[in-house]
Amino acid sequence: MTILETLRTPEITEDLRGRGYSRRDMGRIAALLGGTVALGRAAPAFAQQSAKAVVGAVRIGSNECWTGPLPAGANAAMKIVMEGNRYEPNDEHAKLFAAVSAVEGLPATHIKAWPGSSDPLNRAAVTFASPARGIVTADPTYEQIWRTGAWIGAKVTKAPLGPQYQHDVKAMLAADPNAGLYYVCSPNNPTGTLTPIADIVWLAENKPKDAVLIVDEAYIHFADVPNAAKLVAARDDVLVMRTFSKLFGMAGMRLGLTFAAPSLHDKMMRYDGMQVTNMLPMTAVACGTASIPLASEIKARRDEMIAVREKTIAHLQNRGLKVLPGSHANMFMTEWKGKAPKEMMAALLAQNVQIGRSWTAYPTMSRVTVGSAADMEKFRIAVDKVLMA
Repeated sequence: MTILETLRTPEITEDLRGRGYSRRDMGRIAALLGGTVALGRAAPAFAQQSAKAVVGAVRIGSNECWTGPLPAGANAAMKIVMEGNRYEPNDEHAKLFAAVSAVEGLPATHIKAWPGSSDPLNRAAVTFASPARGIVTADPTYEQIWRTGAWIGAKVTKAPLGPQYQHDVKAMLAADPNAGLYYVCSPNNPTGTLTPIADIVWLAENKPKDAVLIVDEAYIHFADVPNAAKLVAARDDVLVMRTFSKLFGMAGMRLGLTFAAPSLHDKMMRYDGMQVTNMLPMTAVACGTASIPLASEIKARRDEMIAVREKTIAHLQNRGLKVLPGSHANMFMTEWKGKAPKEMMAALLAQNVQIGRSWTAYPTMSRVTVGSAADMEKFRIAVDKVLMA
C-alpha cells in the first residue's frame, strides 16, 4: 500500500481532516512522507539553505564532522559489506537497539532507528501538529520543521532566544499556549548554545497535556552535559532525536534515532505501515552499533573539537570580532566588522574556505562549523587576509 493509499484509509483520513488538514494538505503530506516524484517538486522547501559544497575548499559550512566514522565503526561497516546480499545478516537492528539501550539506560522498546533525521522530524510535524494546533520553536533554530509546517499547512510560531541564547521555554509556551508540538534544539543550531534540562522539564510539565515536546539533540555528543533521553522513560509526550551525522562522522551514511514511548512511535509510523525503519542501510547500522559504546573515543573527539573551537574563537575576538558566546557544539556565530555575511562568504571562498550562512534573526552573523585543526588554521589565515585587504 502506498503512502497516498494509506492516507485515504478511513481511520487516517478522519484523523487528518479532524485536525484541519485539507485535501490539498493531504496530497502534500503524501509527497512529504512517500519519497515520491512529487516530493522532488517540493525539495527546495526542505533543502538546507547553505551553498553547495565546493570540492577542494575547506568545508566548514554544513556542521559536518571534520573526519569520518570512528575506526571501530568504519571496520564494522566494511565487514558487513561482504554480507550485502542479505537484507539483515544477523539481527542487526536488535544489536543496534541493545547497544543504544545500554548507553542511554532506556528500554529497547523506546528506541527507533531511521535513515537519517529528516524523516522522523517530518513525521512528527504531520502527526502532532496541524492547522489548528501548530508548531512552536525558537528563533533562530534548525529550520526544517518551519519549512515542513509551512508545506503541510500547519501553523508555525517562533519565539526569540533568551538572554543566554537558550530556548526561552516560557516565551515559547506564551507564544502559543495551545500548540500541538513544541520543538527544542539543544545544543541549538546555529548558535551551539544549550537549553538547561530544568527548562526542558518545565516545558514538558507546563505545555498542554496532549501536546508533544521534541528535544533535538543532534549535537549532544559535543557537550558533556545531562541530556533529555531519560525523560521518555517516564513520559508519553516527549520525543528525543539523535543522529550519527555529527560527532560520529556518518552524515553520508544516513542513520538517526528517536527515543519515545511506543505509542508515539506507533502514531508516527502508521502512514506507511511501519515500514520506514526497515529501510536502513546495514553498513550504517553496523557502524552505529560499533560506535555508540565507545565512550573514550567519543570524549577524545569532543575534546579535540573543543580545543580547536576555543582557539579559533579567541583568534577572532583578538581581531575585534564579536562571537556569540556559549557554544557547546561544532559551530559558532560571528560578526565581521560591518561586512555582510554574504560578502564575507564570497571573500573567504576566494581564499578557498567555505563557511556557512546567516539566519534571519541574526542577519549580521555567519555560522562557522568547527573543522579540523588544519581546517581552522586555514580559516584563521583567510580571515586575516580578508580583514586586512
